[in-house]
Amino acid sequence: MGLFDFLKGNGKKVFGNDAEASDKIKEEIERDNPGVKDLSVTFDNGVVALSGTADTPDAMEKAVLMAGNIQGVEQVKADRLNAPPQAAEIEFYVIAKGDSLSAIAKKFYGDGNAYPRIFEANREVIKDPDLIYPGQKIRIPKS
Repeated sequence: MGLFDFLKGNGKKVFGNDAEASDKIKEEIERDNPGVKDLSVTFDNGVVALSGTADTPDAMEKAVLMAGNIQGVEQVKADRLNAPPQAAEIEFYVIAKGDSLSAIAKKFYGDGNAYPRIFEANREVIKDPDLIYPGQKIRIPKS
C-alpha cells in the first residue's frame, strides 16, 4: 500500500498550522487506534507519511483513511506502515454530495439495509452513520 490521494480542503480540522500537524494527526489516529503499534507520523506540505506496524491489513487501511480524511491532508504515504497482506477484497469509495450509507450499500450490495456492513468496516473513520461528508474516503468490503 503506497500512496493515497485525498481532498485537501475537506475533512475534520485537527490542526491549526503545519508545525503541529504531525502530532495532532498522530493523536487523532491513536484516539481510536485501529491496531497500529509504534506509529510515527510526519507531515510536509499536505503529505502525511505513516510508519509503524499494523496488526491487520484492515488496521493499516483504517489508519491511512483516518489520516487522509483530515482537513489539510492531500496525500498519505504508507509504504513504511507494515501490515500483513490484505486477503479480503476491498474497494475504496469517495463519498459524493447526497450520499448516505444506505444509498452506498444499495449501490455496492443491492440492498440499502446492508449499510451496517459499511459502517462496521469504517468504525474508526465514521463515528456516526448519519454524519458522513462529501470527499470522505471509506472502505467498501466486497460481498
